[in-house]
This record gives sequence, structure tokens and C-alpha cells, in this order.
Amino acid sequence: MTVDDRPTPSAPDDDPWLWLEEIEGKQALDFVERQNSLTLAAFGGAAFARDRDILAAIYDRKDNIPYVSRRGDDLHNLWKDATNPRGLWRRTTLAEFRKASPAWETMLDIDQLAAKEGEDWLLSSIVTMPGSSRAILSLSRGGSDAVTLREFDLVTKSFVADGFTLPEAKGGVDWLDQDTLLLSSAHGEGMATSSGYARTVRLWRRGQSVEQAAVLFETSAIDMAVYCHVDHMTANPRRIWFGRLLDFFNISVSIGDRTGPVSKIELPTNIELQAHGDWLAIKPREDWSVAGQMHKADTVLGISLSDFLAGRRQFTVLFEPAPRRAVQGFFWAAGRLVLSILDELKPQFEICTPSAAGWSSATLGGLPQIGVVDIWPLDRHPSESNGDLLANVQDPLTPPSLLLIERGVASPTVLKQAPKTFTADGLVVTQHEAISIDGERIPYVQTGPAKETGDAPVYMSAYGGFAVAVKPYYNASLGKLWLECGGTTVQANLRGGGEFGTRWHDAGRLAGKKLSHDDFAAVAADLVRRGVTRAKRIAAQGGSNGGILITNMLVRYPERFGALFCTIPLIDMRRYTKLLAGASWVAEYGDPDKPDEWEWLKTYSAYHTAKPGQPYPPILVATTRRDDRVHPGHARKMAAKLQAMGYEAWFYEPAAGGHGYGKDNKERAGFEVLGFRFLQEKIGWRDGEA
Repeated sequence: MTVDDRPTPSAPDDDPWLWLEEIEGKQALDFVERQNSLTLAAFGGAAFARDRDILAAIYDRKDNIPYVSRRGDDLHNLWKDATNPRGLWRRTTLAEFRKASPAWETMLDIDQLAAKEGEDWLLSSIVTMPGSSRAILSLSRGGSDAVTLREFDLVTKSFVADGFTLPEAKGGVDWLDQDTLLLSSAHGEGMATSSGYARTVRLWRRGQSVEQAAVLFETSAIDMAVYCHVDHMTANPRRIWFGRLLDFFNISVSIGDRTGPVSKIELPTNIELQAHGDWLAIKPREDWSVAGQMHKADTVLGISLSDFLAGRRQFTVLFEPAPRRAVQGFFWAAGRLVLSILDELKPQFEICTPSAAGWSSATLGGLPQIGVVDIWPLDRHPSESNGDLLANVQDPLTPPSLLLIERGVASPTVLKQAPKTFTADGLVVTQHEAISIDGERIPYVQTGPAKETGDAPVYMSAYGGFAVAVKPYYNASLGKLWLECGGTTVQANLRGGGEFGTRWHDAGRLAGKKLSHDDFAAVAADLVRRGVTRAKRIAAQGGSNGGILITNMLVRYPERFGALFCTIPLIDMRRYTKLLAGASWVAEYGDPDKPDEWEWLKTYSAYHTAKPGQPYPPILVATTRRDDRVHPGHARKMAAKLQAMGYEAWFYEPAAGGHGYGKDNKERAGFEVLGFRFLQEKIGWRDGEA
């Protein structure tokens, strides 16, 4: 009997499963319903419900850290728990927040709003203006990226009658003044790029319909998006920054005013840029020669904006990279540039301060130099900032602490500490390196029992894309349902990530994406070599870009894994640019419509390379229907093809969740626990028993 293995690399467009791309199609939803029933029957039940409720209770704890941002004099927070599963937008003061049990003022109850309006609302974002009592709320249906915009009054705590409103679309706004918005939205005929994002910036005055809003700035439909930002640190007329995202890693920037762009910022397109009043900081992704100086890729440079606009190009070097030392990000706060650095994966922070006399720099002290440290401004608006910063400190066995770093105060102050949610007795965190197929050293962090048994149930994860650095955070779900039960977790730093800068990212993108997958397989092999475990006891999970990773472990390295969990995944590299936001990722993967680029894409399009008669391990492919970033058709089609070829492939798709695991804590917990139950059973470790 012939097995249908379509599509294949040689006939990539002969796809019998295209009907599964119809998100709300009847036949497709029948498929989803059948698959969900089978998966829940196999891995649901009493044990699933028990673990889901345990995990949801952890997420719903009253003593979890309420993360805040300051707007004016108030600290704002979006809180979710069992009573408020969709969320409670609330505010307090810094003095009150310092208390063990702060008093909060409710601004908007999202659960009440959803019930009243009969909509699946979640609060996606809040846009305010310094000194104003008005906000624009972005309301998402079920966690989707597309949002509905509505004006809200911070004094009356109610939506503004006849205020600004915009139907569902991807994009957002910035306030120019009390009665004017700058709208960067895909709403309207011809207003979206091929990636589904905003193609224009429009000046939208109060009382106008959105169709009457004047277009100030636009780009080609083949570009990724446009954006704008109003600099409220400048006097009227406010300076406005206009940007074209040419692709994920290239931008073109201009400055102007309410009439539109006036001056183009003449810089290479492959840069990161942060402006602050009259100061500019940039980081080029490639070596750059300017004014007789050669600056290496990932060098951070500073200059006065006035000098730059006058034609001067004498940049000050603020940071120089090394092979395993790279800036992960930078931002301004009250006239100081904060650099976030990983040096051999250890966190460091430097403060660079410009003045008429030049730049000075200092190390930000009082913070751990191991584990994970993330820093960001306390204030939402730079024009309101006094320089206060927040820091989050943690590691795989130490729950987060939220610190306040006040300008002029020597040591950070602990504001909040998250509870310990699992027993870590006898567990250790160790760092290792595997040698990949080409000799590159691939770091990974292992957490688990100090003594190796050679048979450890291992949960491996990684990402390896878009220059995102993977860090060893405290993970309540893995801690409670894997580590506490005697298991081991492993997190790998693959090429394609940003841990060691652009060269590390570039090595694992485009044709190099296969190397990222080789890196992950090398780590799995190293665990066996070191006597930690055996291949059939290794469970691996990856999501989004990590979906390509996991499906390539299935088809390229099946002998190294016992089970695979593939979540909200990208998989079909032939059609990905035609599905939702896929066109925006061409700079990461390549263009399948170009024959030379399809040559490398087809080598890691597991949807095409999967074939019959192979020793593939069991796989669970899971997505969400409201994911409007990575099309659920990727997951649906992969599961269908594998099942048609006779493999053990399971599928799960809840209705809500967006590009995530659920719209509330219980849904998120259920999604994760379903994966844990599947992986544990398939590696022979049900309920933590060998």
C-alpha cells in the first residue's frame, strides 16, 4: 500500500492539507474537534486535572509579584488570578507599593467588561500621554495580536463617550496632544503591508472619522511595517520619529513634526537606535566605517543629535564587543544610557552619561553577576523619568525578586519577592558546553539532582532565532511538575539567538538555521555522553520559531529523543510567507519564492522532509486558534501529514490564547500540563515514577 507523503521537497506545492489553513472552515474545525477529543482522552483525566489545578493555583497566588510601571505619580499593574482571570487594571503609589499588602485602586475590571459586552476581551496595552488624564486601551479578543482601540478617562475610570475608537486591526497609536493621535494601524483599505502590519502613519484628530485622518508617512506594502514615536521631551512643536521597518533587522528613520517627516537620519539600515532629547545611541549589526573610523559590529556609539544633523560623524565609542561579550539591549532613563550586557552569559550593566564635556561611564553595582538580571525604567514616559530603574533577579532555583534602583542611592531596594513554588532541596544548577557538528561550543544550563543516574528524565528546551537570548529563569511549572518530581531540565543557547551578538545570530539564520538545529542535537548527545541520561529519556519542547527546531529533531535526529512537544509552531517553510505575519520573517529564514533560497529552506522544512518508515519518536503538536501571528495551519497540517503516514502524532488546539498558551492562568496551566503528561508518559516517567 502506497503511503501519501505529500508535500515533498521535490513537489513542494502538491499539498493535500491546504484545507486545514482555513482557520474557521467547517472541515478544518471538525478535524480540530476530533483531534482535541483524542488527545484529551489519552492525556487528560484526573491526573491532568490535578496537575492543571496545582499549576493554576501557583499562577493565581496572591503573593506573586505585581509588576508595575509608573505613569505620572501612580504605579499601574495588570493583575490576574482565579477571581480575575482576564485581569484587573489597577493603580497605587510607590509609597503604598513598598508595603507588604498595598492598597490598590481599580481602574478597569476586564472580566466585568467582557461579561457586559459579550466579548472575549483581554487588555493588551495602555497608551497614555504625560500630564493627560486620557488613555487609549488596546483590547484583544482571546489574546490575538489584532486589537480594538478605545479611549479611556483615567479620572472617571470609564470609556470616553464619542471618544477615539478603532475596530480590530494590528497596530497602535501615540498621543500627539490631547485631541490628536498618530495612528499606525493596518485598519482600512490598503493600510496593511504584506506582513499584516501598519503601512501608514495617520494624523487622527478628535471628531474625525479614521477615514478622514491624513496620511503623514507611508511605506511600500512589501516592507514589514511603519511606526512613529512622539518625543515629549521636546518643546512644541513636538519632535516625531518616523520609522520604516524594511524587515526584521533593518530600519530607515526620519524625524519631523505633525506635518510629516522633515529630515532623514542618514545611517545604515541594519542598526538599533535609541534617541533621547538631543542624544543618539546606535548599534550597527555589521562593521561600519565612518569619519575615518572602523567600528566593529555590535559596537555601541553615541553622538549629539544636533551634531549629527549638522553633518558631524564623530561618534563616541560606548561599548566594544568581544567574541562572547555582547550588548543585549540599551535604553535611556533621565539622561543616562543603560547598557545590558552578557559576558560569557553573565549579566553586567553599564551606565553611560553624555554631557557637553563628553561621555562618562560607570558600572551599575549592587546586582548579582550570575543567574538572570533584567533591568528596565520604572517610568513609562522618558519625559517623566527621574532615572529610577526596576530590576528582576532570579535563577532556576531562586524565585524572582523585584528591586528598585533609585538614582543617587547606592544599593538597590527589594520591593517584592516571589514565593518559592517548588521544593528545590538536593537540586543544583550547572553550566556545560556541547560541541556541535562544526566544532562550535554550545552552552547549556542543567538543573536537577546533583548525582547523575544515567537515566534522568530530561526536559530540554531552546529557541535559537531572531537574536533572542535565552536565559535560565525560575520556571514555576517545570519546577513543580518536573524538577520536584526528580527530573532534570536543560536549556540550550543555540546559534540564531543573541547571547553572543550578531555573529552568533547570523550563524544560525537563513541557510545557517540548520546549524541551530545541529546545536540542539549536539546538546542531547552530550547529555548521554556525560552519563546524565539515555536518548529515550529525553523529552524536548520548543515553540514558535522553536517549532522548526522540534520538527527538525523529529525528522533529522529522531534517535536522540524519546518524545517531542511542539507548540504554536512555524513548520511549513514553503508557504509561511503567505500565512498571517509570515512575510515579516524573511530576513530570518529566507524567501521560499526565490529558487536559490528555497534550496536551503527546504532542508529544514520538516513538513516537506518528513517521510514514511522512519524511527520518529512520538510528538504532540499544539497551537491556538486565535494565534494571528503564526498561523495554526502549520501545526494542523504537520499533525495531519504525520498521522497519514502512520506515525504517533497528537494534536491539540484550544480556541483562545493568541501566540501563547491561553488567555488566563487556568488555560495556560492546562496547555502546559497536557504537554507534561504527554512527555512523561512517552519517556516512561508517568507521575514521576520510572
